[in-house]
Amino acid sequence: MLDMPQPAAVRAIADVIAMGAFAASRHWVPATSGNFSARIDEATAAMTRSGVDKGRLDAGDILIQPLGAPLLQGSSAEAALHVTLYQTRPDVGAVFHAHSVSAAALGRACLPEGAVILQGWELQKALSGVESHEQSVEVPIFANDQDIAALSHRVLDRLAQPPSADLRAPGYLLAGHGLYAFGATAAEATRNYEALDALFQQLITFRSLSA
Repeated sequence: MLDMPQPAAVRAIADVIAMGAFAASRHWVPATSGNFSARIDEATAAMTRSGVDKGRLDAGDILIQPLGAPLLQGSSAEAALHVTLYQTRPDVGAVFHAHSVSAAALGRACLPEGAVILQGWELQKALSGVESHEQSVEVPIFANDQDIAALSHRVLDRLAQPPSADLRAPGYLLAGHGLYAFGATAAEATRNYEALDALFQQLITFRSLSA
């Protein structure tokens, strides 16, 4: 008899499928791009495999990745960025990565600054840990890199440092690539991505009107 998935794994798989469907509904994952994951427990996480349409995921498209082991066959190379977050941040329960236009463009435009600083926007309060539009929120930016191991180390080193603003956003940008957002749950990670994307659109519009 085949082993049946444990309830926590079933929930995590459903959460990953829902994140992919939501991202596709917003046109954030063109051409099989993006990847999504949800923690099952302290040792495993459910993650999308590489090369699949994120808007049409089923359980067969989700890998159960041991967090202390090499990436499973069929994994996206970027799955390492998810794994390192889960290994070092016990508060992270889900990771939402997509390629929204505003995230890819703003990350590339602001790469020389090393971060996008958000301040004065009411929607900031939708981000985990932010209580006022008056607070300044740092969204770190990293140069895109095909060496995912090196990129993972740079991300973790940066996230371990104090932010250059009042708070650090629950996410970071890869220049010309997209946004990683995370949260304690899949719903929180989804909300954080949606809020950050909207804030990026507001900032781009404001800068264009102010030029």
